[in-house]
Order: sequence, then C-alpha cells, then structure tokens
Amino acid sequence: MAKTTQLRTYTVRDGMFDAWLERWRKDVVPLRLKLGSMIDGAWTDRERNQFVWLISYDGPETFAERNAAYWASPEREAMDLEPDDYLVHTDDRVVQRAY
Repeated sequence: MAKTTQLRTYTVRDGMFDAWLERWRKDVVPLRLKLGSMIDGAWTDRERNQFVWLISYDGPETFAERNAAYWASPEREAMDLEPDDYLVHTDDRVVQRAY
C-alpha cells in the first residue's frame, strides 16, 4: 500500500489541554509507533484549544486496517483512555504532501 497521512485536528475541552497532552505523549504516541505508525509532527493552538497532529502509515495494510488494529489492541484497552473525556471535537482528513 502507498503511504497514507492523516491530519488530525482535535478541539480540547476547557481546562483539559495539559492533561490531554500528557496522555497523548505518554500513552498514544508510544503505542502508535509500536504498531507501525509514524507521527509526522504535532502542534498546539492554545488560543483555540486545538491540538493538531499528522499520523502516517506505510506498510502492507491499509491505514484503516492499521488504525483498527490500534483500537483493538490489548495495550489500547489497558490505557483506560476515553478521548471524549478530553476532546470536544475531532476532524480527521487524509492529506497528500504538496511540497
């Protein structure tokens, strides 16, 4: 399969920004990397309560299959992390590099 990259924009609940960042760095990133994804960058826009990141996958499965494997993994289950506790809105879109 060809490399697929998603741009993910999350609107974080008021007062939860630092807690979300900590959980994302401590739990989400290591597991995503372990399961074959690449984190191409992450940015914060505290003025808008938004967290923006790029996640890619370039392997034998589709991005959707690899994403489903992440959500179904025992490690993800053990995280006890419910995104809705931290996030008001998520917007995920596939993007292609133009430059």
